[in-house]
Amino acid sequence: MTTITASSLLAPPTALDADLSARFQPVFDRIAEGNRERESVRAFPTEQVRWLIEAGFGRLRIPESLGGWGASLRQTFQLLTDLGEADPNVSHVWRNHLAFVEDRLNAEPSETTTVWLDRLIAGDFVGGGWTEANNGSFSDLKTILRPQEESDGWLLTGAKFYATGSLYADWLDVLGRTDDGRILTALVRREQPGVELTDDWPGFGQQTTASGSATYRDARVDAQDIFPVETRFSYQGLFYQTSLLAILAGIARAARRDGVAALKARTRTYAHALDQSPVDDAQLLQVIGRVSAHAYAAEAAVQRSSASIDAVAEAHAVGDAAAEKEALIRSTVETDQAQLVAIQAALDASTIVFDALGASGVSKDLLLDRHWRNARTLASHNPRVYKERIVGDWFVRGTDPTKIFGELSASIAAGQGAG
Repeated sequence: MTTITASSLLAPPTALDADLSARFQPVFDRIAEGNRERESVRAFPTEQVRWLIEAGFGRLRIPESLGGWGASLRQTFQLLTDLGEADPNVSHVWRNHLAFVEDRLNAEPSETTTVWLDRLIAGDFVGGGWTEANNGSFSDLKTILRPQEESDGWLLTGAKFYATGSLYADWLDVLGRTDDGRILTALVRREQPGVELTDDWPGFGQQTTASGSATYRDARVDAQDIFPVETRFSYQGLFYQTSLLAILAGIARAARRDGVAALKARTRTYAHALDQSPVDDAQLLQVIGRVSAHAYAAEAAVQRSSASIDAVAEAHAVGDAAAEKEALIRSTVETDQAQLVAIQAALDASTIVFDALGASGVSKDLLLDRHWRNARTLASHNPRVYKERIVGDWFVRGTDPTKIFGELSASIAAGQGAG
């Protein structure tokens, strides 16, 4: 069992970019080899997720002294971008697991923390389960947690949608409420009679993330696997959002990669072309240049904003609440700005790439449309329409962009959260 003597599991990052890339990029390259075929037939990347578990991808943020790799948040999101280029579905699958790891690193050391650290180091994988269909607020949660009469455990009953990564998981991170209105998260063992997972995600993108529905009928939960939701780490919203932005940056890079390959393979052109050889046509090269710039902008924005989240984690690690609050505000603004850049960049890159190609570019064999479908699906997870207003309100009037989350936490504690 891991022995914890520090006051916090968060520690200064020790990993080197080159070492992380050397360890994981070969795995990403293997995953990329079958991406197009998996997407064309909607084959779940179960084996590919397992490769990453075996390589220790789930231990990225755990300090080296405790058995992890000691990666920073910036490095973690860079790896999600690299993985997103290889297969955005696989990258998306890791979002909930990495967020739960981050929450455990932020938690006060305890026997429960030690138990979970040992599980995570051993390779246990966590999937998601917070959202209910047609549910507008936490107070409307239909998923109920009740104490088990004959033991100190709990029973969970309810249904969730958007249960991303659930089919690959050992544990499901589920949001529920008690009869007296408390909002809790429960880590539910997937392999038990009370859990039923259904592959019914109807989206036109991110089709192999196992984001379907989960049904719980008196599923057993140990007392040590129950956590008050209001104690979740302060920057969890930024973490979840940046995870998606990192994948979008990867999709933009994939559009560039496939666009370059398709243009090099192109032999026919049009009468108006500047050159009979497509690869020598300055206008087609210009299109690829634009796609490349969009990919660069998306990745740069994510790297800049993710470094600001590191500052929040660092302030929390040393117990400086004032510095953590200040860093959280600054990082929220940066992350919202990054969202505006990355979403548009990924959508543009995956659209204009076709301008460098002929009619053959829309061939089902190339499946180039998957880049736009996946980007559009991810972009719809957290609507950007609100972000421009929030950022402008901060710069012009100094309105705290984190205020809504403080109000949300307070209402959750009162059992009246708004979702």
